[in-house]
Amino acid sequence: MTKFEHISVLLNEAIEALAIRPTGVYLDCTLGGGGHSAEICRRLTTGRLIGIDRDESAIAAASVNSEKFTAVHGNFHDLKKILQKCGVEKVDGVLMDLGVSSHQIDTPERGFSFRADGILDMRMDAGTELTARDIVNNFSEGELADIFFKFGEERFARKIAKKICAERAASPIKTTLELANIVEGAVPKSRNGPHPAMRTFMALRIVVNDELTPLGTAVCDATDMLLPGGRIAVITFHSLEDRIVKQNFAKMASPCECPRDIPYCVCGKIPALRVVTRKPILPSEEEISQNSRARSAKLRAGEKL
Repeated sequence: MTKFEHISVLLNEAIEALAIRPTGVYLDCTLGGGGHSAEICRRLTTGRLIGIDRDESAIAAASVNSEKFTAVHGNFHDLKKILQKCGVEKVDGVLMDLGVSSHQIDTPERGFSFRADGILDMRMDAGTELTARDIVNNFSEGELADIFFKFGEERFARKIAKKICAERAASPIKTTLELANIVEGAVPKSRNGPHPAMRTFMALRIVVNDELTPLGTAVCDATDMLLPGGRIAVITFHSLEDRIVKQNFAKMASPCECPRDIPYCVCGKIPALRVVTRKPILPSEEEISQNSRARSAKLRAGEKL
């Protein structure tokens, strides 16, 4: 099995944000290539690290060689159940590196890339049923336009949806390059900026893998599993993810939630989190030059009270 490349975005910044305790127990919610996990393990003495990934190929190939490490196939949205099965009651730190991994993008047959030809799949977990091909060929024009606009923030969503429906009427759309070419033909030409199909592919991937709906709950669950003083660090790659993380951090860090017209607090809420990063940490120009996929990354961190 070929090992994944250790292309870990904001690696040093994430490790610093976690403030790792050598004897602590840590959770890497998105194992991927194992770069973050390997770095956490190097800082542990008698501590333990659990790595979760919904992609079985990540579990099989991640380069983390340590007796302190346990890999689990699963979805981090179920992190409480997973930790319980691992016999862990509380952890000292949680890392979430959201989005698609470099390995998944660089494996054409997984269907994530608009630059390489492959089956239009996009499933992170091959055991799930819904694929990008199902969506592209079976959803209505209105549904497609809504997906591209809501999850891809694509301003040409309606034009793209209309073009897709016209093309699929003649023949089903089966591959990534077929779709990429259709999208490219539906939007105005531009010499600058990202590939015209980038937002469409991102939107499809988000829906196929249900990436956003459970995210807020997962962030709160992860915080709930932290010991006092424990840290949570979350790396996002687009504004929708970042907004969810920011809002849930703010909610957990906020004291009273009573209506403003009430003269005194009756809710009795106690903040659960201290936001460590008032503004998100961004990758350096040097990192972006070495890994263009880091360009949109943002890191937010919080500490359990």
